[in-house]
Amino acid sequence: MVIRILHSIDTTGPGGAETVFVNLIKGLEPKTFESIVVIHGEGWVADTLRSHGVEPIFIQSRGGFNFRYLLGLVNVIRKNRIDIVQSHLLGSNLYCCLAGLICRIPVVSTIHGFVDTSDRERLKWLKTRLINLGSKKIVFVSDRLREHYVHHLGFSARKSVTIYNGVDTSVFYPQKDDSIRKELGIGPEHVVIGAVGNIRPAKGYGLFLKAARLVYDRHPACRFVVAGQGSGALYQKLLQLRDDLGLQDVFFFIGFRADAALVYNNFDIFVLPSTSEGFSISTIEAMACGLPVAVTKSGGPEEIVNNKIYGIVADHSVESFSDSMELLINLKKNTNLICCKSVDHVKLKFSLNSMIFLYEKIYISNHSKKACF
Repeated sequence: MVIRILHSIDTTGPGGAETVFVNLIKGLEPKTFESIVVIHGEGWVADTLRSHGVEPIFIQSRGGFNFRYLLGLVNVIRKNRIDIVQSHLLGSNLYCCLAGLICRIPVVSTIHGFVDTSDRERLKWLKTRLINLGSKKIVFVSDRLREHYVHHLGFSARKSVTIYNGVDTSVFYPQKDDSIRKELGIGPEHVVIGAVGNIRPAKGYGLFLKAARLVYDRHPACRFVVAGQGSGALYQKLLQLRDDLGLQDVFFFIGFRADAALVYNNFDIFVLPSTSEGFSISTIEAMACGLPVAVTKSGGPEEIVNNKIYGIVADHSVESFSDSMELLINLKKNTNLICCKSVDHVKLKFSLNSMIFLYEKIYISNHSKKACF
């Protein structure tokens, strides 16, 4: 028996939720599960799926409530005889829950971050009610995220479960590289402190820049790198801040890089300066590559990094974050123990196989109950 799953997500570009979306589709046992994918259009998600032999279905969704998009989902479900719907992020969760209710099939909704909803969200109570009603399970990527949505937004505690995002340790592992360092004119004598993630307000790159100025004053051999998509007003503001701080020759924005494992392995230290993170897949990828990490108290990362065991957890202030970087610089020659523990910690708690296994259990359990929907 093959369980046919429809996968859907709001976004089309690279990012943490999108990486989980693609890895889940790629990793499901093909003898048990068949995946059909609905997304909004071309982009990194579509290209990555095609590279693994999955051709997505495009249904456009624009503006407010889009009845045609809902109708399109219903048609795909019926035409492909879908057994279970797996959706990611708020918009897809809402539409898929409605489609699941119409077609009377189970929906698994995954919430990836605190920013999926906000206090200013229109009709927040109605959206919560629809997801509670239409979902058989609501998956959160960290316990802190689940507690926030259950206690503050009214999501069903009975239906809610935590499944940590997983990393493929056959791709992300210590394999030192210097290609990006050479590209930027960074030598072996330099200490490279880097972050990976698209340039968005919640990523806190302004904090990284200001803390970098303090660190550079005390450690002029340091160089700083941000790898991630950047454009628009925020990116220009960060470039201006870099110039104002006098860091234009030592702080580099290198854009999105498809080979994230190679990027990490050009770093000596990884940092996460975020103001809000549901989890942080970049942190576990960095740890899997054997990097010491410094993260801010931003939600999910505290569940990954036990302070001074697998890395440093800093307050969200320039002084605290710069101190955390400096501590790792000073301990650089003695961080092998931390890094070895981190690699083992990721393999044990945050493996891709573990994540996929837990999702598969939900699918199998809810498929067996489908007749009672």
